[in-house]
Amino acid sequence: MKKLFFIFICYCLCPLSLAFSAQQWKEYRSRHFIIYYKNAPEDFIKTVEDSAEDYYDTVLKDLGFSRDSAWTWDKRAQIYIYDDENDYVATARQVPWSSGSTVLGSKVIQTYPAARGFFDSILPHELGHIIFREYVGFTSRIPLWVDEGVAMYQEKAKGWGADADVKEAISKGQFISLDDLTALRLTPNSSQETIMLFYAEAASAIHYLISEQGRFKFLTFCQNLRSGLSLNKALEKTYYRFKNVGDLNKAWVGYLSK
Repeated sequence: MKKLFFIFICYCLCPLSLAFSAQQWKEYRSRHFIIYYKNAPEDFIKTVEDSAEDYYDTVLKDLGFSRDSAWTWDKRAQIYIYDDENDYVATARQVPWSSGSTVLGSKVIQTYPAARGFFDSILPHELGHIIFREYVGFTSRIPLWVDEGVAMYQEKAKGWGADADVKEAISKGQFISLDDLTALRLTPNSSQETIMLFYAEAASAIHYLISEQGRFKFLTFCQNLRSGLSLNKALEKTYYRFKNVGDLNKAWVGYLSK
């Protein structure tokens, strides 16, 4: 399996007031975002604004979500641009390999300018997390692979390459079924191979649901999750022939084998 770069959703364990209050932030406001930064060049911040606004529209369109929860005025999302990796790790209290993170239950993105894939990976990935969870609800019982698959779907290049990685895993007998993927818990001790396969499968499975089963059905699936249905119940109510995750797994693997 070729080497891939992934962005993890990292949940800030400290209150926002503790994470950000000690900083001397400059502020840049756009229609849907407030960008906080310290020493990043202003032309870089302007590029962040343009990219974030474009991705905001793209993610909503990709997922079929309406703008029923406007990101304007005091509801704008916040992007914190730390000076470098050391500042990000020490001040935002994140692990170095995350590169970008969101804060659970809020519309906050944390990253730094030199983070690998800043514009084509980090921004769309983290916005995918926030928009998806805001839509389905932060208390919904959603497996991590669904959450990460939706975020990975926004990283078009990686989403398109994920199928090949999953096919390779199947051929080598390393494939993880969706039932096992649902139960899998990633930790700092998880192997790189396991982490890479987890993200590749998550991206591929969500790509299959959206691209092959239709965006409208995926929107209905999200609405069923938002209503409080479990993953299996939401699948059954939306797709009918998928009575549970096992049925989805079978159909997805069959699609990949063609």
